[in-house]
Amino acid sequence: MNKENQNGLILFPLLILIGLGIAIAGSQSGTQVYGIPLFGLCVAFAFAIQWLVFIPSFLFQTEKFFDLTGSITYISVTLLAAFMGSVFNGRSILLFILVIIWAIRLGSYLFYRIHQVGKDDRFDQIKPSFIRFLNTWTLQGLWVTFTLSAALAAMTTSIRKELGLLSIIGLVFWIAGFGIEVIADLQKSRFRAKPENRDTFIQTGLWSRSRHPNYFGEIILWIGVAVIALPAIQGWQMLTLISPVFVILLLTQVSGIPMLEKKADKKWGGRADYEKYKMETPVLIPRI
Repeated sequence: MNKENQNGLILFPLLILIGLGIAIAGSQSGTQVYGIPLFGLCVAFAFAIQWLVFIPSFLFQTEKFFDLTGSITYISVTLLAAFMGSVFNGRSILLFILVIIWAIRLGSYLFYRIHQVGKDDRFDQIKPSFIRFLNTWTLQGLWVTFTLSAALAAMTTSIRKELGLLSIIGLVFWIAGFGIEVIADLQKSRFRAKPENRDTFIQTGLWSRSRHPNYFGEIILWIGVAVIALPAIQGWQMLTLISPVFVILLLTQVSGIPMLEKKADKKWGGRADYEKYKMETPVLIPRI
């Protein structure tokens, strides 16, 4: 067994333990279904969906349904929390609508993109290894759990809190972030659709203000979700506010910006126009 597989065997139970920890924290003061905390049930459901789809994906060595499964998990878990929760008030309805809109939009976009491109080269070295590929799907379950945690805590809590000023502020953040993400993705899709742009990089529109404006929008919208959820959570549930922090760390330190920057440097590094673009354009926060 090589070192990467050995590390994978260690990582798998660690991911489960982290998921279990957030499930316990988020279940405080929460609704129970047949004696089981609804928040914990949602977390278990998020992981179960990943493992179920992993089986045929490994057998057929395909990653085409990875992003789609992530979006379906967001939708399924949110539906479970909404319709099995005992307190379905204005805050729960608002969070439900925002998460569903985001998940449907991003899921359909990513699914269309992978079928246009044909493959995601991030998985080339991972797919053949059972444990590494399984960990990737398990990590997606943890990603859904962390990202949704604040919203899930607010939707499954037994504490009723009406909408207020923080809800308005959070909604403004969400609308701004969602708008930035959608516009950035649309601009990039149109840019790539032109044959003359096949071997170059986008530096127009929002992409002239930030090298990753879509990720900036993603971070802003999840901050908005956490702000909306904040008044309805307490005690150990406060740990679920890690949601936007997790999104920030994931996109800026793990699988988002670092991978794309490395790929871009390999492809266009040394070109005068690319080096000028990198020097003048912020990585994430758009310049005014």
